[in-house]
Amino acid sequence: MEKRASRKGRNAEVRAWIAAERQELADLLDGLRADQWNEPSLCAGWRVREVAAHMSTGFRLSLPATMGELARERGNLHRMTDRVARRDAAVHSTAELAAFLREGAHHPWTPPVGGFTAALGHDVVHGLDITVALGLARRVSEERLRMLLDAIRPSGLRFFGADISGVRLCAEDLNWSYGSGAPVYGAAQDLLLLAFGRRLPSGRLRGEPSSRFTTA
Repeated sequence: MEKRASRKGRNAEVRAWIAAERQELADLLDGLRADQWNEPSLCAGWRVREVAAHMSTGFRLSLPATMGELARERGNLHRMTDRVARRDAAVHSTAELAAFLREGAHHPWTPPVGGFTAALGHDVVHGLDITVALGLARRVSEERLRMLLDAIRPSGLRFFGADISGVRLCAEDLNWSYGSGAPVYGAAQDLLLLAFGRRLPSGRLRGEPSSRFTTA
């Protein structure tokens, strides 16, 4: 009983972090210039507007609608999410895309695997896809960041196509490291992006292997 109550309390805490993250990102999106919405994000092939559209897909589409979209792509989740993000980015205004995120702040959506921790990761990482690409100085709160860093597992690295073999990720702003091998130093939230398969703009990482993880 105590374990169940503890888990329930922890889920409530994480859901509060998710809501705060979505609300903060909605405010940030509302403040972007028109040209920034068309800038490339760290999510390969997506501009800021496609990332913003994708972030609210989970709570804008019902389960039957989602399954229908997935069936159209013969079960290929990547193709489905890409097509839906591009479609929704084209038909909705930037104000609507920001509003969707704010209105869904407390929605209980979670990815197929990983529960509320994965939902938090989804929002944090896609938020960083936008802010890092645009050179904005937003910092993710330490409590949210630590949860996601502590949740990194080899299975997750494989799912996101993150190859950190022979490398130890070493945060310069938190007492945290992961992996083994030659050190790569950077801000904890930048290292989180590496664990989700992202490549960063040059100058954000230090260490001999850092060129593996930066854009040209």
